[in-house]
Amino acid sequence: MTVSDPTLEAARSIVDQSLDAMRAAIDGASAEALNRRPAGDDSNPIAVLAVHALSSTRWWLSTALGQPVPERDRPSEFLTTVASADELLGLFDPIAADCRALLSTDVAFDPGAIRDDPRDGDRVTAAWALIHAVEHLREHVGHVELTRQLLG
Repeated sequence: MTVSDPTLEAARSIVDQSLDAMRAAIDGASAEALNRRPAGDDSNPIAVLAVHALSSTRWWLSTALGQPVPERDRPSEFLTTVASADELLGLFDPIAADCRALLSTDVAFDPGAIRDDPRDGDRVTAAWALIHAVEHLREHVGHVELTRQLLG
């Protein structure tokens, strides 16, 4: 299905690039690199960043597009550890596919539509939820790429 809305086209392009970049940073990394906290206990390893970023992106895209918000256990995202890159990609790929599917819609996007913030029930616009999904994902892609560079 082709997205005809220019806002959704832009979001889809950025999300696609972001997901590809994050996947590339994960692929081939050792379990040690994926689970290592680069700046001590107060920092997040690649595995945590990837699971958290994708879960959040799917959540906010669902909100922006008026779709059912998937169940999410945010605290457990920050406890993620993996035995291999393949294990992490096994978590990553289905959620990335969900994110892409959400943005591959022919349903009209109404940026001014009011949505319930899934965190606390406050009200946000669909535009805010979409922009937040994209910017939050990009932020964590940068974290993952930098962490991978630091760890070699």
